Amino acid sequence: MSPPPSRDAASDPDASDLAEKGLYTRQNSSLTSTTTVNISPVPSSRILGSDTTAGQEVPELPVEAEKLASNDSKRLAPVITTKPLSPPVKGPRRSTLIRLWFSTYRLFFIFTTSLNLTGLLLAVLGRFSYAQDQAGAFILGNLLTAVLMRNEVFLRILYAVAIFGLRSWAPLRIKLAATSILQHVGGIHSGCALSGVTWLIYHVIDLARRGAEQQHKSVIISGIITMALMFISMLSAFPWVRNNYHNVFEKQHRFIGWLGLIATWIFVALENSYDAARGEWKVTTDTLIRSQALWFTMCITLCIIIPWATVRRVPVEVQIPSSKVAILCFEGGIQQGHLGRISRTSLMEYHAFGIISEGTNSAHHYMVCGVQGDFTQSLVQDPPKALWTRQFKFAGVGHASAMFKRGIRVCTGTGIGAALSTCIQSENWFLIWIGSDQEKTFGPIIKDLIHRNIPASRMILWDTKQRGGRPDTLQLLKDTWRSFEAEVVFITSNKRGNDELMQGCYEAGIHAFGTLWDF
Repeated sequence: MSPPPSRDAASDPDASDLAEKGLYTRQNSSLTSTTTVNISPVPSSRILGSDTTAGQEVPELPVEAEKLASNDSKRLAPVITTKPLSPPVKGPRRSTLIRLWFSTYRLFFIFTTSLNLTGLLLAVLGRFSYAQDQAGAFILGNLLTAVLMRNEVFLRILYAVAIFGLRSWAPLRIKLAATSILQHVGGIHSGCALSGVTWLIYHVIDLARRGAEQQHKSVIISGIITMALMFISMLSAFPWVRNNYHNVFEKQHRFIGWLGLIATWIFVALENSYDAARGEWKVTTDTLIRSQALWFTMCITLCIIIPWATVRRVPVEVQIPSSKVAILCFEGGIQQGHLGRISRTSLMEYHAFGIISEGTNSAHHYMVCGVQGDFTQSLVQDPPKALWTRQFKFAGVGHASAMFKRGIRVCTGTGIGAALSTCIQSENWFLIWIGSDQEKTFGPIIKDLIHRNIPASRMILWDTKQRGGRPDTLQLLKDTWRSFEAEVVFITSNKRGNDELMQGCYEAGIHAFGTLWDF
């Protein structure tokens, strides 16, 4: 097996906008202690992120440190030279690759599907009478759980409980585990959705096997239609379809899923209104109210409707500092760690981006959109005056930063859109941003937000064009981890950069959460 690409920290300026998903690295919490470094003070002009220019003379020194200017902190900030460090050649250990592959996401997926398949197998063998009689509860219970794991309101509640419940007293290990659970709930979503459709197939086959003598034809037909719609909706969400044909995924998963919900209402109503034992219809309010399936269906419907009820068309100002990036400016401030979905239409082609805001009382918030696909290209070629968005923003893993005492936010390219708010709104977070020709590419708005809110002692801005190449980002991260006394690192980068940094952090004993691509 050939070693993976070198750990150059993925300084690609067109880094992914998949802002806030990640992988959890579990290590001993004692590794957060720092080592005292006795060095002479270094002029602030040598700190990358201060107002040095590309042509300014800076001695090529090893990574050094400088005391923070803050009166309430004696921690050290790393100093970076203009010469990129040589990246290590040795690849990650096989055990590291296995551990990172077997993430909490996959653990949740395997657990939920195994539990459901065990119950299904027992039902098929005639050893689980409750499942045989109440298959609808297993179908809709799984589907309700799947919907909840992607519901903005429910996830915001989970984040609030974790942050306010753990922030003041919980050991670091518990906080890391909670953060891992929050960012990997997609595994529960996928596992329960697959299990729900599997239970539905079992139930419809069982109805068809009994035949018209025991069940009315309309019940069987409605069950078959529901099963077909749910199955198509599930298939459209498979990673290969989602990643290669995003518009197909969005149309089929959303609209066919909605049709499946309508079909579910019909199926539930018909099945609970027909008395198979007597062979007659028994439509009463009492019969429907006592049905578990009806209440499950009602909860699923509410969970789908509520986020869409907050969709509004809002004014937007688009600034285009370069052909690679569009900066969108909206009214109102937003809490750190939240993301927003935007579209040109009310129902179709929604795209999620990280939000930059100086706080909830700020007059504006911003989105950094890298020009990569049709939607983002249209923002540059035909800037809109207004966009559709859900007013209720959803929480990303960066929102969990409020649980930790001190941390580091590493990002490349357009990943700054997801990372910057955390470092602006909290003085206990350190920013490392790597990109090419940063000021020219991202414009004065981003530069002003950074330098107005974050002191030079709490950031490293590595411009690969001005500095002559990429840094050894893993070594840079290790130095900052020790000097800043961080508890955790959040990474927003493209897949290659994310994988390299996650592998390096795991082997170095650094608690890190990076971008997650659902499998």
